[in-house]
Amino acid sequence: MKIALDPFMHRHLSLEELPRKVRELGYDWIEMSPRGDFLEWFKAPRVFPERIRAFKQALAAENVRIASLLPMYRWASNDEAERQAAVRHWKRAIEIAVEMEVDTMNSEFGRGPHPDKGSCYCCHTGSMIEACEDAWWRSMEEIVPILEREKVTLHIEPHPEDWCETIQPAVDIIRTVNSPRVKFLYCAPHTFYFGDDTVAMLRECADVLAHVHVGDTFNHKASSGLRYILNPPGTQARVHQHLNIGQGEVPWDDFFRTLAEVGFDGIMTACVFAWEDKADQSGTFMRAEMQRYVDQYWGTK
Repeated sequence: MKIALDPFMHRHLSLEELPRKVRELGYDWIEMSPRGDFLEWFKAPRVFPERIRAFKQALAAENVRIASLLPMYRWASNDEAERQAAVRHWKRAIEIAVEMEVDTMNSEFGRGPHPDKGSCYCCHTGSMIEACEDAWWRSMEEIVPILEREKVTLHIEPHPEDWCETIQPAVDIIRTVNSPRVKFLYCAPHTFYFGDDTVAMLRECADVLAHVHVGDTFNHKASSGLRYILNPPGTQARVHQHLNIGQGEVPWDDFFRTLAEVGFDGIMTACVFAWEDKADQSGTFMRAEMQRYVDQYWGTK
């Protein structure tokens, strides 16, 4: 199992400084989420040979490795120009993974077009969900053969406000892709968007599960829907968090016990964003807590 850190709260550090920080916090692995000097959100990668060389040297110096690269592009946009641009960016991101000697990437199903061009948000009108799914399939027709050729595996997660944000149909969609290079990512901070039964959901996706994000959250549906009170009344905004373990309502014993029972042996990423003012403490705490649960349910060996 690879226990990794998403270093988004440390993005102020340069790429060359990042591996030392990750090692200092107790991690051997990084999940590289979007940042302006590497895989930028929705835009072409900001990557060139000198940058790759310097980053690889810094990683080697600290004996830290990259568990996964996380690109975010508009591959589910029903605007064809946006979708084609996203596929071009994906192709370059896969090249970067190969150059970095990384065999895994992860991403989200996607929220559709740029907000200026419409909305796919499934909690709103839902008017673009079918168009965005169709766009995503067209993108996958181009991307999956490249993944298979380059022997790079892609882990995909449903995300709140994606055209697909629940365990189903996400898991069946992954199965329908029917490629050994496309797997499922279960994000614990999205637990209460996925559904209500953590044990049942983890068992449901076990055959394609390869990656989990670990972070806590509150059940936004609890207390008669009054866990969060949003103004003005009737607003369609929704909330989820990425908190330290124990600060929300994810049933962690159920989560880790079930992962062990189904034989999970993939990537487990500390995915906390809420505490930039105490990012070091959060990273250290999460590393220790994740290891404690692994030792408890998998055994110290």
